[in-house]
Amino acid sequence: MSTEAIDRAAILAIADILRSASRVLFITGAGVSADSGLPTYRGIGGLYDVEVTPEGYPIEVALSGQMMRKKPEVCWKYIHQIEHACRGAKHNAAHAAIAAIERRIPGTWVLTQNVDRFHAAAGSRNVIEIHGNLADLHCTKCAWRKTVADYAGLDIPPKCPTCSSLVRPKVVLFGETLPLGAIELLQRELETGFDVVFSLGTTSVFPYIAAPVAIAKRTGVPTIEINPGHSQVSDVVDIRLAARAAVAMEAILAALGS
Repeated sequence: MSTEAIDRAAILAIADILRSASRVLFITGAGVSADSGLPTYRGIGGLYDVEVTPEGYPIEVALSGQMMRKKPEVCWKYIHQIEHACRGAKHNAAHAAIAAIERRIPGTWVLTQNVDRFHAAAGSRNVIEIHGNLADLHCTKCAWRKTVADYAGLDIPPKCPTCSSLVRPKVVLFGETLPLGAIELLQRELETGFDVVFSLGTTSVFPYIAAPVAIAKRTGVPTIEINPGHSQVSDVVDIRLAARAAVAMEAILAALGS
């Protein structure tokens, strides 16, 4: 276990909450994958802390659905950058701890903004990929589909081998709607209710990411944030750990015991 300083009393309190929980929600962002060597997009050490890209676009514009349609080479440049950062990386102690908690508490769910599929690789089964994932590619014109291990060998931007149209990954770009199936699944689980809600490694800038924390707080459900920096929910949660997700989750799992 890391020697990084951590609030032991808070860890024990979180473990006590988990012992009596049958339904747990983990909301995860890029900070959860930071210990796998992936950069976060914003916040401490963020990949996109700069105001604009070298092309002169805010990253939200460069990684938008409109940019994919008008200048796919620009959009794909940054999609490829994200994928390249993921390539060869593996899930870490945070992902493993969440999967271990799901094995102990089957009503554990993960709502993730991450597109790296590390939660599934670690063994989590109840995962809602609200922003999709990088592995599933599809043609923007015809029915061609393919799941890839990485983008090595792909022309950027790639073209469909069937009709030569633009290919894109199954990710939600800025300005695009969230996948209906994921939204319906999330709504169903939120209506069922949770006994504790965690926010891990995310700045919670999107309303649909912050909302489950706010709802839990209003209804008296314990809320916990694990994040090195300040976020949109930091002043709302019941327990806040200013720590890396891997360090905190490893400590929580150890305190929870077998």
